[in-house]
Amino acid sequence: MDYGHSERPADSAPLPTAVKILVAGGFGVGKTTMVGAVSETRPLRTEEVLTAGGAAVDDLSGVEEKTTTTVAMDFGRITISDDLVLYLFGTPGQDRFWFVWDELTLGALGAVVLADTRRLADCFPSVDYFERRGTPFLVAVNCFEGARRFELDEVKAALNLDPEVPVLLCDARQRSSGKQVLIALLEHAKKLRAQASS
Repeated sequence: MDYGHSERPADSAPLPTAVKILVAGGFGVGKTTMVGAVSETRPLRTEEVLTAGGAAVDDLSGVEEKTTTTVAMDFGRITISDDLVLYLFGTPGQDRFWFVWDELTLGALGAVVLADTRRLADCFPSVDYFERRGTPFLVAVNCFEGARRFELDEVKAALNLDPEVPVLLCDARQRSSGKQVLIALLEHAKKLRAQASS
């Protein structure tokens, strides 16, 4: 076998396009859940048990039942079509792990910012981060049971988002819901790219 020969056989199918997507948002908003629900492979998780030592820096208001936290990233993969595969990187939610974000963002097409209407302010840092970097993003409101429902326009106004930033509802536990969010992000990023090149 000639391992130095780089051409693919003529009858082989073309490789799918690989796209990197970030799933971001505040602590306990459902990033790990979404990546796990959507991924067609067993997701890689870097979760650690919350300890008493972190009580001074981890605000558990609204997520008192949470027992673990992502310390580096979550990773999963989903095939959208024969020619498109998404690689999902879930970011850590706490400020003390933000040093990881710059590395994770390199080469990303865009980001999903998950929001929880019980703690909407927790997604401000993610929105600000992607706005400053010029990274296409959308906001997906994770519909937690018992959380008050708001109109999407109300959420957009509360977050002071630019008019073109999509805001939609989702259930991070449901694969179909997460997939629709990802498709909406791809369409949004494609639209922004077309506008920039025209």
